[in-house]
Parts: sequence; C-alpha cells; structure tokens
Amino acid sequence: MNGHQRVRDDEGSAARLLALSDGVFAIAMTLLALDIALPADLDPDGFEQALSDVTPNVWAYALSFVVIAAFWRGHHQMFRYVREVDGTVIRLGLLNLGLIALMPFPTTLLAEYGDLPQSVAVYSAAVAAMGATQLALTVVLWKRPWLGSTTLPDPVARNDVVDLASTAVVFAVAVPLAFVSPTGAKLWWAVLIPVKVLTGRRGKRLRAAAQRSA
Repeated sequence: MNGHQRVRDDEGSAARLLALSDGVFAIAMTLLALDIALPADLDPDGFEQALSDVTPNVWAYALSFVVIAAFWRGHHQMFRYVREVDGTVIRLGLLNLGLIALMPFPTTLLAEYGDLPQSVAVYSAAVAAMGATQLALTVVLWKRPWLGSTTLPDPVARNDVVDLASTAVVFAVAVPLAFVSPTGAKLWWAVLIPVKVLTGRRGKRLRAAAQRSA
C-alpha cells in the first residue's frame, strides 16, 4: 500500500464520502430558502411592503446557492479521479462539509443585516474558509496519486488550485474591507467573475485534453 494507510471500501470509500457530501450540499441548499416567506392575510399595501422586505433574502439566497453549487461542482470534478480515501482526506472532507452546512447562517446575516460590516465580514470569512478547505483537499488528493483510480493530471490540478485560491483570497480580503465599506466589500466579490470565467474555460479544455489522452 505504498506505506500509506488507506481506508477499505467497507470502512469508508471515496464513493461513500461523495454520497455523504451530496446529501450535505443538498440540505444546505434547501435550508437557504427557509428565510424566504411572506406573512399570511396581507392587504395589497402590506403585500407590496412585505415583498420589498423579503427581496434581500432572495438575493442572499441566490448568491449563496451559486456559491454552494460552484463548490459542489468542483468537489465532484475533484473526486472523479479518486477511488480510495485516507484519514487526512476524510478529516478535510468533513471539515469542508461542516462549513458548507453552516452557510445558511451567514446567508441570513447577509439578508437581514447586509449593511452592517460584521455581517459582510462573517459571510466573507465563511466563503473564504470553504475555499481554503477545498483547496487543501485538492492539493492533498493531487499529491497522493495512490488514492486515485487515475492520476489527476497536473495541468488540471494547477487550474483547480488557482480557481480555489482566487476564491479564498478574494473573500479573505473582503473581511477587513467590510469594516471600511460593507458595500465596497460586496462589490469586491465581483472581481471573481472574470477569474471564474477564465479558469472555468481553461478547466474544460484541460479536462477534455486529459480524456482524449487517457
């Protein structure tokens, strides 16, 4: 076993860890929507006001749904190359899932108190922590090819590292920036849009090239 401790299939294979991950991601995405509700029996004026009041919740839900979906997609792409897991992978995987499951809380803060620096800072820190944890997991799997059914191609791994590192850095920078300007910190998140477009396109090309050469 190359001198490294592995986890047998009946103790916790990569497939079982991936199944657990899918469940946590799905529950977290579902819980995001719980804060979107209107009181019953509203008159027309009250309905318009309530609809206006719930708009921040809808935007916060949409943002967090996109964030979690992006992490889920990256998680699945990463585990396409993994057959077995070891203790380090399990610990990092569970830490990542714990942070994902926590996302409804900072999402509620952002929806209800989005103008306060503490809320924007907590949300930014939560996403930065998820990015850093998934980055660590990616590096561990990349550097442990004996866990894979196939070897994670170096160009694909490097692109994934850049993608996750950019997420962690941008949201980490937003934490102190939120105490200067909460609105500025939220606008700063948009820096990731062109970065994600570039790394996404490059990742597709690299994965397609790896499949053709396999």
